Amino acid sequence: MTRALGARVSDRAREWWPRALHFAFTRRGLLIGFAVVHALFFLALLKVMIFGGTEGDLPLYRLWAEQAAHGHWPVIDMPWVYPAGALAPIMAAIVVGPWNYQLVWLLMMVGANFFAVLALTDNLRNRKGYVAAWYWLAIQVLLAPVSMLRLEGFAAPLAIAGLVWLVRRPFIAGVLIAAATWIKVAPAALAAAAVAVSSLRLRIIAGGLALSAAIAGLVVGFGGASNLFSFATIQGDRALQLEAPVATPWVWATVLGLPGAQIHQNYVLATREVAGPGATAAGVLVGYAMPIAFMVILVLLWRARRRALQEGALSRIGEQHLILRGAFALTSALIVFNKVGSPQYMLWLAPVVAAGLLIDRKAWTSIAVWLAVTCFLTTLVFPVLYLPLIDAHPFAAGVLLARNVLLVGMLGWSLVVLWRPDATLVSLRERLARAATTATTGSIPVAAR
Repeated sequence: MTRALGARVSDRAREWWPRALHFAFTRRGLLIGFAVVHALFFLALLKVMIFGGTEGDLPLYRLWAEQAAHGHWPVIDMPWVYPAGALAPIMAAIVVGPWNYQLVWLLMMVGANFFAVLALTDNLRNRKGYVAAWYWLAIQVLLAPVSMLRLEGFAAPLAIAGLVWLVRRPFIAGVLIAAATWIKVAPAALAAAAVAVSSLRLRIIAGGLALSAAIAGLVVGFGGASNLFSFATIQGDRALQLEAPVATPWVWATVLGLPGAQIHQNYVLATREVAGPGATAAGVLVGYAMPIAFMVILVLLWRARRRALQEGALSRIGEQHLILRGAFALTSALIVFNKVGSPQYMLWLAPVVAAGLLIDRKAWTSIAVWLAVTCFLTTLVFPVLYLPLIDAHPFAAGVLLARNVLLVGMLGWSLVVLWRPDATLVSLRERLARAATTATTGSIPVAAR
């Protein structure tokens, strides 16, 4: 009886799965999926919104918005931890009052994610972009609740659109990547890769400079010139945060009870940090390691571009592919060689992978799976296992170790593919040639599956 029932269920599942998969890759299926994902966020935050509360980093954002509404503006009147562009979403969310801050923020996040989906699918017309769109929705779920409660939630969709439009709309792409960078600094890695590789770099630079000049002009015009770049130095003396990859030895030293090692609270920054023999020196060294790694990757990117030119493999789509490889490597370096290891940093990498799945699904599928697993482990670390982690529980520390190993592994993968780009680019060119008669292009050329 039980076996017969199990066989029937298995048969039904085999029949149902192909239909569901087919439906998911229709316009209606994607829109329903989008609605379901964001409805789940709405339901999860409903009680908070009813009582006028906020979650995640939003209490701090709302405080800054209220201070600005009373005439004391971040960046203008005081140094600030974020670039000036971050004021745009922070202030927009208070437009209907502090009580509705969480609701307005959530609605803006829905709009930002829909913008990303439209960019990836060419306004829902390009079915080959549906994999990338579903991947982006999956990342939102895997990183919940962080994905909807941090500034990265706005910077990442802008970065996605910028990466997608680098070939067709380079000036607008430059504007979008600059906008993302003026919200959170990390998308500067995307700009660096684009400028290093793209033959359209002057247009990209022009777009970025136009927006940057407008933002800087507003800040200077309102008297905040001295604080314009305060985000770059305001936390320079902080210690190693608990979740940062470079903090891993001291996390385990604490777990093992080694003398002098500890996990402690930084009350000023409201975060957990590690301490122990060598931790301070490591914090200093990593400050030098990050720019050195950045320069090494840019050299590898320049070398990869030159070799691709010599092999005749650097078409516009080849440039786009190489930009994404370089952007992934640079962004990975920003995470690995960082004093901080906040969970939202995974949203720095996700736009690159989503755009990669659009351009060359075969080349980016493996790393997409790696990143998805990394996002899942990141959410296990925070918020699920965070309290055991600060108590130095071995299992929680083991999950964090696995997450950090994956981050380092993804950096290593990106360096390898930059070191030997020829085979990848030639393979891409051959697949594009085979698909030329059947592939429908969206905002950028799309490689065959």
